[in-house]
Amino acid sequence: MIALVLAAGFGSRLRPYSDHTPKPLFTLNGQPLLDIMIRRLIAAGAHTVIVNTHHLHQRIEDFLHRQSYAATIVTRHESTILGTGGAIRNTADIWQSEGLLVVNSDIVTDLDFRAFYRFHQAHGQPASLTLCDHPAFNSVVVDSTDTVVAFGESPAGTMPHEARQLTFTGIQMLNDAILAYLPSEGFASSIDAFQAMIADGHRLAAYIPEPLQWSDLGTPERYQAMARSIMAQEALLQAGEAAPPAAIEWQPLPGDGSDRQWYRLRSGKTRMIVVDHGIKPSEGTCEAEAFVAIGQHLHRKGLPVPQIYLEDPFAGLVFMEDLGSENYQARVRNTGRSSATEKDYRRVIDTLLTMAFDGGEDFDPHWTYQTRRYDRTVVLQGECRYFVQAFLNGYLGMDTDDEALASEFNRLADAVMTARPVGFMHRDFQSRNIMVMKDRFYLIDFQGGRIGPPHYDLASLLIDPYVDLPFAMRETLLVYFAEQLARRSPGTPAAKIQKTYRYCALARNLQILGAYGFLTRRKGKPHFSRYIPAAVRSLQQTLSHFDRQAFPILSILAKDAIPEALSANDNGRAAAVDGGA
Repeated sequence: MIALVLAAGFGSRLRPYSDHTPKPLFTLNGQPLLDIMIRRLIAAGAHTVIVNTHHLHQRIEDFLHRQSYAATIVTRHESTILGTGGAIRNTADIWQSEGLLVVNSDIVTDLDFRAFYRFHQAHGQPASLTLCDHPAFNSVVVDSTDTVVAFGESPAGTMPHEARQLTFTGIQMLNDAILAYLPSEGFASSIDAFQAMIADGHRLAAYIPEPLQWSDLGTPERYQAMARSIMAQEALLQAGEAAPPAAIEWQPLPGDGSDRQWYRLRSGKTRMIVVDHGIKPSEGTCEAEAFVAIGQHLHRKGLPVPQIYLEDPFAGLVFMEDLGSENYQARVRNTGRSSATEKDYRRVIDTLLTMAFDGGEDFDPHWTYQTRRYDRTVVLQGECRYFVQAFLNGYLGMDTDDEALASEFNRLADAVMTARPVGFMHRDFQSRNIMVMKDRFYLIDFQGGRIGPPHYDLASLLIDPYVDLPFAMRETLLVYFAEQLARRSPGTPAAKIQKTYRYCALARNLQILGAYGFLTRRKGKPHFSRYIPAAVRSLQQTLSHFDRQAFPILSILAKDAIPEALSANDNGRAAAVDGGA
């Protein structure tokens, strides 16, 4: 058997994702569609598989070159798109004496290709077309003898007696008779050739196996639905299900500040969490890839993170251990601000330090998807400028110039960069990213991690507006952290650690306010605004540890301008509500 896999198309319906990845290399459970199809064809008896290419052809050819197949793989590059008919004609020198099986690269099907081949060989007609009943696409007219008699919608009253309409899957077996109906060069439609063959009296056989799974993955929605379906089955088996689950429940979970979608998957007694990051948006490391690489690294190090059962970073899907529904914010709310809470925080700080030291060992910066390290640029752009643009100007409606604060921001960035030691830094180590199960603390949402100072993660924990710890408890916990870090890092005095922490806390506070402003105004998530007052109070407290001359403009903003703008905003919203009433 010789097969042609059609892989030249632009994948226009899959844009923008197909702009950087050709659709034959879209993955299902981590395996490219093209690879799935080639291996199925070889298993069915194909000794030669032809792949036509055009869009991003080098990516496809490079992929095929790296594979090892038990068959001959031939690529035919088309400098201009030739269409299905043109691809058939363009490869005739390879298949003409033996016949050709043609299939699209962007489908999923359970068709028995060997049985289809035998069917075609048995009847001796020039072409066999695999059809199925798919109401959304049914447009091929088949008569009572399972012969294809027309393509396209039949005018009312012209449908042959006992005929029906079905969907052409694109899967076809051909002999060289079709070549006489294809133009000698340029673009050619195989459907036009089939219609001309019917008009000349040729019989085109319809192959209609039932049941038949067939799905065209030509749109993002259909691709993602298939990826979820296939991976859910496999992930549940890997998590302990004895047989493929008959029913799977997808329970949507409340989202976070990102655009990711979260689900709890249930089947029988097995459950797991699924995070859908969406299809990989561009070249380079994406968020899902960072999530998987960093999560697997931390798990290998014995750190308390969820086990990842199955992942497909290109599809954006990660299936992982279910750590329950209680996060640390809820834990603190339930225990109150008691001695038990302080003990819990000390345990969390111990976990933070273990994560920093153990997670920093063998950490590959190429796993990260934002920046390789927590560096000066992150402080200046991702925290200081973010604070100005997203919070002061974007949320409060002020007209603050970044340059007015440039010297203070540079001073802050320089000071943060002196923090030692450095290790793995989570960068969002707050109460909603710490889960509690069986009195043990687990870390989630680590995909933004990179090498940086643990002081910053401590700041994320202590000035967390979701909890709003009392000032005195923050200070007590800072002393504990400094003592423990100094013990783990001889030569770094506890007093120096506390001093450096103040700068990290200021940087983190600016980031928090920038994030809340962005999420509220730009992302349309107003519930984050309720935590802004606590974050402003924290900013005031953090700045109180510095000499007023260190950050004079920030101090004025925190003490006077921001509270006044917040008050004006609140009054404006109240007036709008009253006016609307």
